[in-house]
Amino acid sequence: MKPVIRLGHIDLSFHAASAEVVAALLRLHGHEVEFLKAPHERMFEMLGRGEVDVMATAWLPASHEKYLAPIRDRVRELTVLYEPYCIWGVPDYVPEDVLASVADLRKPEVLARMRRTIQGINPGAGISRFSSAMMEAYGLAGLGYHFRSGTEDECFGTFERAVAEGEWVVVPLWHPQFLHARHRIRALREPKGMLGGRDAATLVMRRDAEEKLDARTIRALEGLYLGNDVVTAIDARLQ
Repeated sequence: MKPVIRLGHIDLSFHAASAEVVAALLRLHGHEVEFLKAPHERMFEMLGRGEVDVMATAWLPASHEKYLAPIRDRVRELTVLYEPYCIWGVPDYVPEDVLASVADLRKPEVLARMRRTIQGINPGAGISRFSSAMMEAYGLAGLGYHFRSGTEDECFGTFERAVAEGEWVVVPLWHPQFLHARHRIRALREPKGMLGGRDAATLVMRRDAEEKLDARTIRALEGLYLGNDVVTAIDARLQ
């Protein structure tokens, strides 16, 4: 009987989507899988304490390096599953000739239509840290905009309710994510380069967990790749 593998992921739906694929591969190689999920900081703490064996995934370097850095000597990077990146997005029905970039949120004609609350997810997420900094850098708070951290349901629900009413709304988002399978969302240009660029969503394993996996299973994990579109599709299917 092969050992049970404790597979951790950040408690967001698209992380669960990629973890499901990793779990399926582990099961093909004869392992039972125990799922563990937690918010960003806590999941990396669990990885550091040895409470999980494999984590799907760490977004490196921009979003999660600050969490992985203190425990890097205890983990091994296995493979990059996809290449995520963050955006501030608007529904595609918002005219691009009026609103094409984050700086355009300052325009009087945009201020007249746009929801002033920008609803995000939990404060530990890279997109939340980036968004808070952007509010100051672009002088948006002084114009009545407010970035608010919250849950996935609050973020996505706010966006979908606004779309249902045809309202103008900004959503702090990323690729891959299931909302892109449901709606046409246009990324605003962000000329200050504050959204972290393209990360590598990296499958990581504790070094002391290597003894639980044979060489064939590790090679299979190292060869795994999904891509953004596949993760978006799985995320949408799991909703």
